[in-house]
Amino acid sequence: MSKTTITLEPGDETAQVAIGCQLAEALEYRGIVYLNGELGAGKTTLARGVLRALGHDGAVKSPTYTLVEPYDFDRGRVYHFDLYRLGDPEELEFLGARDMFADEALMLVEWPVRGEGWLPAADVVITLSLIQPGRRLVLEAGSDHGVQALQRLAVSSREIP
Repeated sequence: MSKTTITLEPGDETAQVAIGCQLAEALEYRGIVYLNGELGAGKTTLARGVLRALGHDGAVKSPTYTLVEPYDFDRGRVYHFDLYRLGDPEELEFLGARDMFADEALMLVEWPVRGEGWLPAADVVITLSLIQPGRRLVLEAGSDHGVQALQRLAVSSREIP
């Protein structure tokens, strides 16, 4: 696997949601994505874009208290995790997360550091940071599937302002 990293700087929330849409398509609606960044960096905004690509038009909130929100679509399933309040990675076992990660689904994991030692490796690791006037997203492939997805994303993201 070759190391593949791309950096994107969406100028506003609309552009960040568009990147999420393109990411879902580039991943072919499956895989594990880690979302790293400080509070307010836009992790849930990016997740909203992924869910929009699959046809979700309702509200998308961070599952801070429930730890996981499942979404079912014709093209597949998405599990959106927020591990910010996770006390111990073993709590994921009690949630039934092992079965979720065994599913051919798209897994979005906010605050993956809280699940370290339990979580499977990511296909794509995204680090979001605040810059003026928007955000910086550094996407790094963690698997062959991630490399292929980022190659597809690099082509499609040229259209984003």
